[in-house]
Amino acid sequence: MLTLEQYKEIVDLRFRPRKREILSEEEKSAICDEMLGILLEERNEIAAFSYPYKVKRDLIWGFLNQRLPNPVSPRFLEIQDKLFSSETEERGVVDADEFAYDDGIALWQGDITRLKADAVVNAANNSLLGCFIPHHKCIDNVIHSRAGVQVRLDCSKIMGAQGESEPSGCAKITLAYNLPSKYIIHTVGPMVSIQVTEDNERVLRNCYLSCLNLAREMKLKSIAFCCISTGIFGFPGEDAAAIAVGAVKNWLLETGYPIRVVFNVFLDKDLEIYRDVLKNT
Repeated sequence: MLTLEQYKEIVDLRFRPRKREILSEEEKSAICDEMLGILLEERNEIAAFSYPYKVKRDLIWGFLNQRLPNPVSPRFLEIQDKLFSSETEERGVVDADEFAYDDGIALWQGDITRLKADAVVNAANNSLLGCFIPHHKCIDNVIHSRAGVQVRLDCSKIMGAQGESEPSGCAKITLAYNLPSKYIIHTVGPMVSIQVTEDNERVLRNCYLSCLNLAREMKLKSIAFCCISTGIFGFPGEDAAAIAVGAVKNWLLETGYPIRVVFNVFLDKDLEIYRDVLKNT
């Protein structure tokens, strides 16, 4: 398995602050026209843009989901970043530094792609290339789609050098590009078939430990975890939360590393689960 020191030579991990400007719908529509022209040319399809802006934007989302990690032109990156960074500002940035932390841990409900932290964690698949299903609502798709094509390109370089699928329970890091956070840490959680096994529990625990160890290696000061392996991966929410909180608390206690940890939830039921687990762990 490729180490951070090995793939730091393959992808650029130097964070550079980005200036974000909110665009008008007319400006965004013009960018969509240009992006669609490039994407449709790649697909050997004819460009026709007599669509409302939102329809064009959905087409781009779907095309980028399906797009293989092939190189793109500097112009495409320029206009994509201008559009995506505007959308980031429009969604509203939430600064994780402003949360109330208890022993280094905070709980927040909302869209993880709005969080400004040193790193947000993506529940990835073992290709690390994101979700190829157009408009799929999984966290892997949402994070890749809002960060930009660079994430898939970076992950492809890393995986190409690694020469094998990413093992479950491990983690890799890329820049977050058009997200408010600096980095994305990608980890592959266990998939539960019928019932949770001891191996499932071990792998899920390792996901949290691998992400924290990687954050420490990168000298990061804040990290936001999504609910790894719940949802379509089938890990029961209560069990997953207990493992997550236990792993993080033990790691913080054992290492003494000064990092702020955010447990990010989206659903009301997960909010209640984490409140209970944090209170009783």
